[in-house]
Amino acid sequence: MVKEWTRMSAGRISELIRSGRISSEEVTQACLDHIESTEENVQAWAYLNRDYAIEQARRADQARARGEALGMLHGVPVGVKDIFDTADMPTEYGTVLYSGWQPSQDATVVSYLRSAGAVIMGKTVTAELAFYAPGKTRNPHNPKHTPGGSSSGSAAAVAAGMVPLAIGTQTNGSVIRPAAFCGVVGFKPTHGRISRQGVLHQSWVLDQVGVFACNVADAALLADELIGFDSRDPSMRPFAPPALKKAVDTPPAQPPRIAFTQTPVWNQADEETRQSFSDFLKQLGKGVATVELPKIFERAVSFHKVIMQADFALNFADIYRRGAEQLSSVLRNTIEAGMTVPAHEYNRAVESIPRLNAALDPLMQDYDALIIPAAPGPAPAGLESTGNPIFSTIWTLCGVPAITLPLLTSTSGLPMGVQVVAGRGNDARLLQVAAWLERRMGVTR
Repeated sequence: MVKEWTRMSAGRISELIRSGRISSEEVTQACLDHIESTEENVQAWAYLNRDYAIEQARRADQARARGEALGMLHGVPVGVKDIFDTADMPTEYGTVLYSGWQPSQDATVVSYLRSAGAVIMGKTVTAELAFYAPGKTRNPHNPKHTPGGSSSGSAAAVAAGMVPLAIGTQTNGSVIRPAAFCGVVGFKPTHGRISRQGVLHQSWVLDQVGVFACNVADAALLADELIGFDSRDPSMRPFAPPALKKAVDTPPAQPPRIAFTQTPVWNQADEETRQSFSDFLKQLGKGVATVELPKIFERAVSFHKVIMQADFALNFADIYRRGAEQLSSVLRNTIEAGMTVPAHEYNRAVESIPRLNAALDPLMQDYDALIIPAAPGPAPAGLESTGNPIFSTIWTLCGVPAITLPLLTSTSGLPMGVQVVAGRGNDARLLQVAAWLERRMGVTR
């Protein structure tokens, strides 16, 4: 029974729970049993209270028995990255400086999960303050390899079958990279679509919330419940929800227009990635074009670096003052570098974002989506680093929707992700293209 639930999609679990054919308690207990047998090798959890998880599941079952209205995630276990505030669980941000800290209220997206009926299974491991210094998590495909970061625990928990769904964040490559390394779907909607209220604040300009799932339909199911206007997030403006699950369930009338682009960082892709993408493009056939990004994109990575360093210096200033010696050298050096960024350089970098998107718009009028690698290669060996996020940097800076699909495998047996991106606001179309690619490549889960 444990193996049955841990192989089942979130959509199917939700359907069975809401119809009464299985109980949330059964599913949650199966997940807990699977965690018990795998956590020693994977180490995906920063906080897990088994009794409380079962208590939530029982409440969900009781609500159904009373005939209450049920959300689309009713009784479904979900993992939450340990940088989202939870009023009933510690939120420690992956640093000893917040050891034992208990928020007084939930982050907006956590409250949305509860409203949708989800069982908040626990808090998943994050890199230190959601940056580069890794946590304890290991790659479920090979524990000697990194799971990526900073949303390492969320990606690994879904990949290991511990939970069907999880949430994380991306300020550079922290959804796309760990999803690719762990062989799951990672989806980051358009910047400003999911609230960051109650989430560790690194950069209002760059921070974005994302989701982890085993297929595109599950990612859409979860993202639909999280997307919505929140006036407490200064980057958000009122908008119409994109109905992602409906888009995924509606196959395109004709094959989507897809283009491959190397981007200015192609020289950082390893030889196996280059060959795998060459083979992948051949599988897709002649309908995939090859395009170049406009010249302004050659500066995108440097623009991102300036913004991230300066915003870290601003937003982590109090943490730095009270505990710089307890921070990793990579985070401490980044904060200190940000203290020296001139205002005119920061402003120029921020002002590049609408110019980059304006340059991208004509290309996205000709194509529904672009495909590129999710990372320079498969998960590197060793646990001292979370890997290189460079293939996500441009798209995070632009704030466009991005998704990685586990469609490729390295010669060592490790998964490799195909990243798909679309223009800002085209989240539904992106997921429709991603689902088409799943079907084209024979992904069935």
